[in-house]
Amino acid sequence: MPQLTVVVPAYNEAAVLEAFHQRLAAVLDTLPLDADVLYVDDGSRDGTWAVIATLAGRDPRCGGLKLSRNFGKEAALTAGLDHADADAAVVIDADLQDPPELIPELVAQWQAGHDVVYATRSARAGESGLKRLTAAAFYRTMERLSDTPVPRDTGDFRLLSRRALDALRQLRERQRFMKGLFAWIGYRQTAVHYQRTPRQAGRSKWNYWRLTQLAIEGITSFSTAPLKLATWTGLAAALLAFVYGLWVLGKAMLYGDPVHGYPSLMVVILFLGGVQLLALGVIGEYLGRSYAESKQRPLYFVEERRPAGTASRPSHAAALD
Repeated sequence: MPQLTVVVPAYNEAAVLEAFHQRLAAVLDTLPLDADVLYVDDGSRDGTWAVIATLAGRDPRCGGLKLSRNFGKEAALTAGLDHADADAAVVIDADLQDPPELIPELVAQWQAGHDVVYATRSARAGESGLKRLTAAAFYRTMERLSDTPVPRDTGDFRLLSRRALDALRQLRERQRFMKGLFAWIGYRQTAVHYQRTPRQAGRSKWNYWRLTQLAIEGITSFSTAPLKLATWTGLAAALLAFVYGLWVLGKAMLYGDPVHGYPSLMVVILFLGGVQLLALGVIGEYLGRSYAESKQRPLYFVEERRPAGTASRPSHAAALD
């Protein structure tokens, strides 16, 4: 019988894990295959790991990984998928904004021959207008800038076949944008649409600062367009400065120079200085990512591991890179 692992990254999700697992377990009971759950505690500071340990002791299908610190969601997803030993894996968040009841439809599309089945949001309930606007702008910007098409309005909620999992495990870059990596591996991919619901409990960990960092990560990981934009902006600024210089020279030769050009001079200096700093900032973003990759540090460390179907006594694991 085919095997399925549901990977659930969790960071400070103690308030919602019980309700999430109850709904997920009801869904797994209906699936015509062997299924288990792997919770990944990404260095939570609340009782998330204690809840996971309780769930593992109560449900033999439930296992857990505890990372040594908070490495970020992308690393937690990587850890879960690295340890998913199954014919397919489903990635889903624990906040119940993504309904576990959609998993049978993902499985059906996988059994129909697709390697990646991603869940696309047709509506985003419980989110502010500003967040919906910025999310839509980000996905459409990625669509235009990236050489790898990233599906619109699609998060991490998806199913990956064994072939897709094996391909993804070969991508060990340190600066990880998982939505882009899921698309980059290719194979047969299809979408399942659903309506996203409000968070059931707890607080979102994604403030606008972290979302902005994620957006920068995605754009710089899968596009060199910012570098090209800096080049063309610099070229345009140089051309404008040259034309303006010709105009100033011609004016001085024809009408003399009463030395009244201080405001325009300051405008030109500030404009060119701003363009140069912008270009240096873009170059710095790419240089910093190259520096991080060159160090070849492990992506995460596992502090404790509780395999599904075993006793509650924890085992210890080494780092994976």
